[in-house]
Amino acid sequence: MRKLLSALLYTALLSVANPGAADIATADAMREGDMRKLIFHAEPIASSDVPFMGEDGTEMTLDAYQGKHVVLNFWATWCAPCRHEMPLLSALQTQLGGDDMEVVTIATGRNPLPGMQRFFEEIGVDNLPLHTDARQNLARSLGVLGLPVTIVLDPEGNEIARMQGDADWASDNAIAIMQTLIGTGS
Repeated sequence: MRKLLSALLYTALLSVANPGAADIATADAMREGDMRKLIFHAEPIASSDVPFMGEDGTEMTLDAYQGKHVVLNFWATWCAPCRHEMPLLSALQTQLGGDDMEVVTIATGRNPLPGMQRFFEEIGVDNLPLHTDARQNLARSLGVLGLPVTIVLDPEGNEIARMQGDADWASDNAIAIMQTLIGTGS
């Protein structure tokens, strides 16, 4: 009980000093189940400006998503956990995607577009981008080791949390965490 009261007092004090930090502290305290693997950083970490290939074939950077929270997922067509996780990320995008939050998927390594399209068709995903990082330059610049890796970026483009491995992003807990971060409440 003392820990809970201390956490609530800490969160309340943070909300007065820095509302963004309060949201992160609250979201961090909410983690359960799969979301326990989502590790929030003590301080935001600058992201990367390394370009990747947009699904339309043009070069782009993560700056394209400034102004919204981003659930950035690195995946590959050969990755079994990615196959399990991608429909759950799609469900998160369906429920919360919009002006405040977006799920951004980037296939890293050798993933030919026809294979990526087939992958999405087989698992019934039609609302996530088919961006690529064929040479893994962006993934390396962000310290992505293994797949899948999901990075949560704040509206300024800074990394605030990271998860190694797949998770149920459509769970009530994941939805509540993201709602807390984007300020829509639960």
